Amino acid sequence: MRSHEVHARGILESAQGHAASGGGVSRCRTMFTGPGVAPDTDLVRTLSERILRQNWREGTMPAGTPFAYTAPSPGHYPWQFYWDSCFTAIVWRHFDRERSRRELESLLAAQRPDGFIGHTIFWDLPLTGVRRLTYNVVARDAPMTASIQPPLLAWAWSLAVGDPSAEPRITRHHDWLSEHRDLDGDGLLWIVQPDESGLDASPQFDPIWRHRAHGLLGFPRLVARNRRLGYDLRAVDRAGGPVCCEVTTNVLYNLSRLALGLPSLTQTLIDRCYDERRGLFMPLARPAPRGLPAATIAALAPLALPDLPDEIGRRLIERHLLAPNRFWAPVPPSSVSLEDPGFSVRDTGHLHQLRYWRGPTWINAAWLCWIGLRRLGYSQPAAELARRLAATILRSGLREYYNPYTGTGMGSVDFGWSTLILEMI
Repeated sequence: MRSHEVHARGILESAQGHAASGGGVSRCRTMFTGPGVAPDTDLVRTLSERILRQNWREGTMPAGTPFAYTAPSPGHYPWQFYWDSCFTAIVWRHFDRERSRRELESLLAAQRPDGFIGHTIFWDLPLTGVRRLTYNVVARDAPMTASIQPPLLAWAWSLAVGDPSAEPRITRHHDWLSEHRDLDGDGLLWIVQPDESGLDASPQFDPIWRHRAHGLLGFPRLVARNRRLGYDLRAVDRAGGPVCCEVTTNVLYNLSRLALGLPSLTQTLIDRCYDERRGLFMPLARPAPRGLPAATIAALAPLALPDLPDEIGRRLIERHLLAPNRFWAPVPPSSVSLEDPGFSVRDTGHLHQLRYWRGPTWINAAWLCWIGLRRLGYSQPAAELARRLAATILRSGLREYYNPYTGTGMGSVDFGWSTLILEMI
């Protein structure tokens, strides 16, 4: 056994002992931390397939354009969401590779001639009601939003369909991103709103967007300002921003670039976003934030990069991911470090508005960490992570996210990308 694997096992056992002895977690919550029987993987697979098929939507637009996608959740999220579709297409390959292709082809079918693909595509379900206030559309009849989501299309295509460089529409999509979202010319992408990262109300954005952060009273005004500016990065920057170079967005973008055979951005991400003192990756922002960004799961997302230097990856894992006072909760990993002041298991604000990514555990973020654990040889913690998450899903169902202490399901039900558990088991 490798020395770092022995060290990681010691950290893991310490974390289990910490939880079992109290450690801020009640005894009824320790069912996830001790040695346990491996979950019924056949049952997890059956549940995952049932939800994917239940959430599948397909049809043809009046102009003759066919579409097919997995709605993230039947109620709250009926439309096609960019990164949700990429994640579910990856899982569909376990059941029906043709659906993987059709899901990603639908994103490409919505593409503008210049290569842009929006965050949310409405297809035959128009955007109505109060959501017009916070969805990033520039016209009442817009077929999709004018904002982006983390661009992992090429990576998903490489896993589920084939060579993305053989599909010119994917190349055109990357040309648009490079031209319109690379603020400094170093290859890294910048976002104009926190929801473009997919991490919405993550406390890493609190010192950046402050009262205009996602879910706060100033957020609709931010949306209205950016709508007037057409979600143009440079126009938003000239208007005073804020704009942000966010880590998870760039990790997924880099994975797509690597799938296309383009030069890696990993060293650039290290040079610009790695905080050597904290041992974490941190977002950049203009104007510079007045406070220190929270330690969130985004800081660990580079573990998914195949060319992340081993010494940085091991530091992320041993100092942060497997630390019981940081991310290794009973249902790991929490989306915010347990010791960070921004951590909370609540998902609503004072006015009962939804505020995502402030503490609960998400399966897609866990998968990115799992990839790093496996690549760097931490096989036992990787297996333990998969076991705890699978047990949680069998107990609480495929939910949008989970209480990191109890495993209680939170957010939307029958959530599509939580089927990513199949990638880990």
